[in-house]
Amino acid sequence: MSRHYLDHAATTPMVPQAIEAMTRELGRIGNASALHGSGRAARRVVEESRETIAACLGAKPSEVIFTSGGTEADNLALKGAFWSDPSRPGVVTSAIEHSAVLDVVGWLGQAGAEVTAVGVDHAGRIDIGQLAGAVSSSTAVVSLMWGNNEVGTLQPIPEAVEIAARYGSVTHSDAVQAVGHVCVDFAASRLDLLSVSAHKFGGPYGIGSLLARREIALTPVLHGGGQERDIRSGTLDVAAVAGFAAALEVATERLVAEERRIRELRTLLIRELLAAVPDAVLHGPANPAHALPGVVNLGFPGCSAEALLLLLDQAGIDCSTGSACSAGLSQPSHVLLAMGCAEEDARSSVRFSLGHTSTAADIDALAAALPDAAARARIAGALA
Repeated sequence: MSRHYLDHAATTPMVPQAIEAMTRELGRIGNASALHGSGRAARRVVEESRETIAACLGAKPSEVIFTSGGTEADNLALKGAFWSDPSRPGVVTSAIEHSAVLDVVGWLGQAGAEVTAVGVDHAGRIDIGQLAGAVSSSTAVVSLMWGNNEVGTLQPIPEAVEIAARYGSVTHSDAVQAVGHVCVDFAASRLDLLSVSAHKFGGPYGIGSLLARREIALTPVLHGGGQERDIRSGTLDVAAVAGFAAALEVATERLVAEERRIRELRTLLIRELLAAVPDAVLHGPANPAHALPGVVNLGFPGCSAEALLLLLDQAGIDCSTGSACSAGLSQPSHVLLAMGCAEEDARSSVRFSLGHTSTAADIDALAAALPDAAARARIAGALA
């Protein structure tokens, strides 16, 4: 049985260029911090990769700080900015952030931070008026994701930055789901900090970056050898860095055409699935221009989402009930609850996400398997 992968928001297959770049470096030796020839060769790969990544994201090379991925980048951004200004106790974010942000601000709250989670509308878009009321001269950092990982909603980053700028608050965006899929220009955004993870756009696991303006003070979360501007110590994974740069370069070169193609597939997916299960409910923006190209979240009334997921898995379909980082947890999606969904509806929702390997055949296979899977999942939901 062939499988159809519809979980690109969790991770996406590596592109051949990234595999080639990594393979080339895995056969070499050299610590990028060493002064000898092998070390200098490794450092050259790192710095050339840094330049590539910066060019793709509208940043300066000195603004690219390598991390182990999005979670570390979010931790460094939020903790680093908050700890750097003890005079400002406030942290403002949205109610639908990834756990890599919400858990950090919750932890900071236990340590004395004054945390505000701004609400969203039924489409998952932040309430700008509420944000304006939450930010003040005591706010250290404002963190707002670029695009939501569960329902795909794109957030009004320019408006949020403008509000924060009135008070001199540091601004951060978790752009893990956006980079490589929509245009992300760090300089044009006027953000201070931005998180990236390579495995979301065809790069390797375990590597990402925090883009950080040089003038922003960040207290290190990790201490050690002083790598990465003395902000993120640790020996760099040269092969992963090379794979990261290669994948981002490919994604950037193909961005316009690929975004158009994926948006067309998204429209096809929604149309076919609503035809297959007519009472299914689309969660997120009605206007596709307000959503990430490849993320679709549908509710199936009366279904157990977990049962539906397993039944589709048996039919060769890979999809998700939400964030892969919370897979296996029984709680309903905090994103859908924040959007006003009833708990029962949140427990019946499934995320389908498209990427660079997706085709219409994947959607056709899903649409063919869905009616029977949904009917059986409704039985499981009724018995639960």
